[in-house]
Amino acid sequence: MTEDAQTSRPQAPPAVSVVGAGDGETIVLGTTRMRVLEDGSHTGHRLAITESVLAPHTQGPPQHRHTRHDESFYVLSGTVRFTVGDEHHDAVAGTLVVVPPGAPHTFANPTGRPAVLLSVFTPDLYVRYFRDLQESLAAGRPLMPRAHAEVMGRYATEPADDRA
Repeated sequence: MTEDAQTSRPQAPPAVSVVGAGDGETIVLGTTRMRVLEDGSHTGHRLAITESVLAPHTQGPPQHRHTRHDESFYVLSGTVRFTVGDEHHDAVAGTLVVVPPGAPHTFANPTGRPAVLLSVFTPDLYVRYFRDLQESLAAGRPLMPRAHAEVMGRYATEPADDRA
């Protein structure tokens, strides 16, 4: 058979991923419970999606920058405080926050009620970061600033205060 004949065979359509309510991998990071809806394995690693529940009065990660991926947050319920550099934005349900590479940011739940976020990462690189953090915490290794920065560095991310 010629190469042209081999490549003209019908290709199987891409598989559709359906993640039901309550399904998906669960990652627990302190008072934050994350559900991985898409880890990139169904999107050619172009995209990952998570749903996170931030308990009341949850502090977020240290302010940081991503060098290779965009991160977007859609607030499903509650109020989430996004800090971008020196600016604070209290985002309520229905708010979308898009963070491009290089922008310093963090988030927290300063209220007495849980908050729920839908996050999209393009590409999917950052889901592995959350898995590594969970592994460190489960092994009893506290996330001191230096250790946290080392894990971030594996995923094209750096603390915001380390860059001039």
